[in-house]
Amino acid sequence: MFDAAEVERIRNDFPLLGHYQEQEAGGRRLAYLDSGATSQKPLSVLEAEQEFYERRNAAVHRGAHQLAVEATEAFEDARAAVAGFVGAGEREIVWAKNATEALNLVAYGFVNASAGLGGPEAERFRIGPGANLVITEMEHHANLVPWQQVAAHTGAELRVIPVTDAGRLDLERAEALVDSATAVLAFTHASNVLGTVNPARRLVDLARAHDAVTVLDACQSVPHFGVDLPALGVDFAAFSGHKMLGPTGIGVLYGRAELLDALPPFLTGGSMITTVDYQQASFMPAPQRFEAGTQPVAQAVGLAAAARYLAETGMDRIAAWEEHLAGRMLAGLQEIPGVRVIGPEEIGQPGDRLATVAFDVEGVHAHDVGQFLDERGIAVRVGHHCAQPLHRRFGVTATTRASAYLHTTEEEIDVLLGTVAEVRGFFLR
Repeated sequence: MFDAAEVERIRNDFPLLGHYQEQEAGGRRLAYLDSGATSQKPLSVLEAEQEFYERRNAAVHRGAHQLAVEATEAFEDARAAVAGFVGAGEREIVWAKNATEALNLVAYGFVNASAGLGGPEAERFRIGPGANLVITEMEHHANLVPWQQVAAHTGAELRVIPVTDAGRLDLERAEALVDSATAVLAFTHASNVLGTVNPARRLVDLARAHDAVTVLDACQSVPHFGVDLPALGVDFAAFSGHKMLGPTGIGVLYGRAELLDALPPFLTGGSMITTVDYQQASFMPAPQRFEAGTQPVAQAVGLAAAARYLAETGMDRIAAWEEHLAGRMLAGLQEIPGVRVIGPEEIGQPGDRLATVAFDVEGVHAHDVGQFLDERGIAVRVGHHCAQPLHRRFGVTATTRASAYLHTTEEEIDVLLGTVAEVRGFFLR
């Protein structure tokens, strides 16, 4: 785990945090507690992206000139770096514009296979009436709405694993809902609202027992603790660059190589084909079969720099520091009258909860809470966090969410707690 001096050194790697303090707030220190939505970028990431544009900018996989060769090498080196960060092979990493697109690539692969596209190798993805798709009650809309669409296109039933009052998955119900007719089990590794870290290996084993495909939303896990996707056994997974210190405009789809090669593509066009005539086209093997059109090359280079920064800092140490902050935040919020934590109120065992805490302040709308905190230099998220059904499950329309990261200090958590304690007195006086 970090000490205070090391966290301060890490914080100094993030130019925006210092710029805000010097230029935007007249010396007031920013407590940035919205990393669950988007993370700030260390200087090494900004420099990597700039260096690509200054020295290597060209179209990849297309040109015979030296600059194109260097751009392609940088692009594929980035794929290798990001693959290594999650324990994957290079052919198992597909670039997308974000995790939402990555999840849709999988979902609409099932739709296309069910419509008869993709040939014999795609038959494993064909589903129809009588089949079911299983998700959880804590899913982000990005891992919910695509499966609604698959159900609508194919006639499959959509089932939902419920969440307990304590904010954890009801695993007994999961075992009842996943059965021999289950085609897909799609679940979040860690909830962006509750902070709950789900038992991925147990869920994968449940799906495998019924020959179901697993799709993991890893957006909130890959940035915060070490994740080895092949070791987890998942078939597909998605995560986004901008939540793990990387650029916006890039996401990652992981898939086991043999499954990616069999899945029909969803986005089609240039750079993903072998032959084309006016009646049909043949597609390249993965990952290129899913990478139609001009790719986010500079963003991939920046994401690779982010992965290297996280790896050099140490994912185990990052996780330990965030767990420390989570305990501090949870304990403090529970001492404030009128504040209700949505999700697990304590860390049950190491690694089962993120430093992402959503809470409701009795009698005060989350947007008012957020504005009150913002005026004091504390950046948090407010709203339903793209998880409306989950909020309805807990009887609220919106929450305030504070999410810490590796650069968050104990003092910033304490400032949050002290300011939240003032909210009801200000609005309800």
